[in-house]
Amino acid sequence: MFAKYKRVLLKLSGDILVGNRDSGIEPAAVENLAKEIGEVIDLGVETGVVLGGGNIFRGASAAANGMDRVTGDYIGMLATIMNGVALHDALEKQGFAARLQTAIFMDSVAEGYIRKKALQHLNKGRAVIFSGGTGNPFFTTDTAAALRAAEIKAEIIFKGVLNASGAALDASALALCRDNNIPVVLFKHEPGSLMKLIKGENIGTALN
Repeated sequence: MFAKYKRVLLKLSGDILVGNRDSGIEPAAVENLAKEIGEVIDLGVETGVVLGGGNIFRGASAAANGMDRVTGDYIGMLATIMNGVALHDALEKQGFAARLQTAIFMDSVAEGYIRKKALQHLNKGRAVIFSGGTGNPFFTTDTAAALRAAEIKAEIIFKGVLNASGAALDASALALCRDNNIPVVLFKHEPGSLMKLIKGENIGTALN
């Protein structure tokens, strides 16, 4: 089995971690996702991951209901770190090399994001989970994914969602991808879909 790509960035909805719950993190769902990512790593694909935080908290929704937008966005960034901690743990428990980096520095939880360290990890075959968004309010995790993809020189971004409705990239993310010639493919996350994409099967929708 051969992979079409050498280095990819996976932008995955936090809702993938919900499993059979209404919200939050279901351990079985995290374990299944870790197994899928591990299979990609085993193919020799250098893998970066950006998880959304909507399964825990949505800053934009909170702002629409009266919360200060900056406050809401920071809480949302923390939610992505929580998801990152869960995925990192699941990957390591399954024997896959991984590192968790965060744009909001918290040394007892994760490495602070440093591009050179991220590249070193990728070159050594470790998955790198990029959490904490960009570290700044007013930017979505889509934009964070586009930024990290550009920084690590990913060949492509695969954006995985449970429901493709309303899943188009925001304008900032799209502009970053266009400026850096990074294609983005939207796919419905279900068992086996990620491996099909990595092998080059045309099961997704190009967003740019």
